Amino acid sequence: MDDTSAPGPGMLPELTAEQCRQARLARDARFDGRFFVAVHSTGIYCRPICPALPSRESRVHYYPSALAAAEAGFRPCLRCRPDSAPHSPAWRGSRTTFERALRLIDEGALREGSLGELCERLGIGERYLRQLFQQHLGVAPKTYALHRQCLFAKQLLHQTSLPVTEVAHASGFHSLRRFNDAFRRHIRLAPRELRRRGNDAGDGLTLSLAYRPPYAWQPLHDFHRQRAIEGLEWVGEHHYGRHVSWGDARGWFTAEHHPEEHAFRVRLELDDLSVLPQVVQQIRRVLDLDADTHTIETHLTGLLPELSLVEGLRLPGVWSPFEAGVRAILGQQVSITAARQLVSRLVEQLGEPAAQGRHFPTPARVAASELDFLRMPGARKATLQRLAAAFVEPEQMADPLQWTSLKGIGLWTARYAAMRGTGHPDIWLEGDAGVRRALGHLGECDPDQAAPWRSYLTLQLWAQPPARDTLEASTRDTHVPHATGKEATP
Repeated sequence: MDDTSAPGPGMLPELTAEQCRQARLARDARFDGRFFVAVHSTGIYCRPICPALPSRESRVHYYPSALAAAEAGFRPCLRCRPDSAPHSPAWRGSRTTFERALRLIDEGALREGSLGELCERLGIGERYLRQLFQQHLGVAPKTYALHRQCLFAKQLLHQTSLPVTEVAHASGFHSLRRFNDAFRRHIRLAPRELRRRGNDAGDGLTLSLAYRPPYAWQPLHDFHRQRAIEGLEWVGEHHYGRHVSWGDARGWFTAEHHPEEHAFRVRLELDDLSVLPQVVQQIRRVLDLDADTHTIETHLTGLLPELSLVEGLRLPGVWSPFEAGVRAILGQQVSITAARQLVSRLVEQLGEPAAQGRHFPTPARVAASELDFLRMPGARKATLQRLAAAFVEPEQMADPLQWTSLKGIGLWTARYAAMRGTGHPDIWLEGDAGVRRALGHLGECDPDQAAPWRSYLTLQLWAQPPARDTLEASTRDTHVPHATGKEATP
């Protein structure tokens, strides 16, 4: 869209050219990643927070994504580095087929499989998927996937000291020649030329992962600190870290918050760099870095007159849906402390040893164990074993909302696992004790009006006084049963 036109394909309808202009001139970080600014005189596109002297409005063109700017013939700025912008513009908030397709591609679906296999996972035809991408982005799915690979490679070239050959491998390219060709086509620079221009790479593998402010770090910190499993996770005043796995790869990360940069600096170690893009995307989800809290909170404003919103509240993610489900089951009808002890015992007994701790147990190890070391009802152990056994075919278990077909898993547990284990933005935990407590002070609420951001409404209700000083009780990794308690009975 140009400086006078209506929003173009893929641009947020509510984001006008005038709003883009104001955000660009103010370098408003709340709009970082929601649109990009291309300058005709230089052939470069930038983030709205670019520190360069702003160009005149007559010389700029606004695009809804970095891909759209690149497809129009512009190359990325080397100062503001569009590859480092937060992902996920606001239209990705709803759980649509298109949103799921983007997520699967970002997780490597087209690097590891074909377009047909991706469509089979989505339950749609290839023609329809191509139509969705043309409608929202104006490009084919494979073009989007390749552009994302190149932007990730650019980030590694800027921020790490990895050799170019390792950058190519870590970005999902199977040959250096194909990497160089794709990089020149999408970035309009050779990888080694970009390296020669200098970067801020330090020792080891450290990346800066940006977010749109505000970011309420303290509530997220407190949530994780109360539930951190010794040997698996570590939480400090400004950081969160843990051991991680992805397929056969093992490693760890520590994410340190730098609010002045609107980013986390993430130190990583992986024994297989080919899964680095998926791991980084997973870290972004665990920290909920791609949430557009300004849009979300604007939507929630006025839903409850007495609701005092906590600005920048984020979903407290868990590394995987399986881990989220295990935590939820082990926490049914017990306190946070008791749930934490049970999870710690499970990790201690069944977790794979790491350099200084343990990884979370695999579904196979949990399914094969009698779980005699866990002091809890046998019916609950059986539920845990059923969940683990079902993960033998993990794709069928990717959506926790489908878990209610398993005996012992009710709707609350499935929804809770979806919210924390997949970052689902639209979960309403009906019957949750913390939600009921907050609504008792705030009045009646129609949660459907909060869609597609009902997960964030749940978080906001948990954080309300007088529930705020008892946040641990209302947001524990437990199942809070309905009055009948039926769901707690397998």
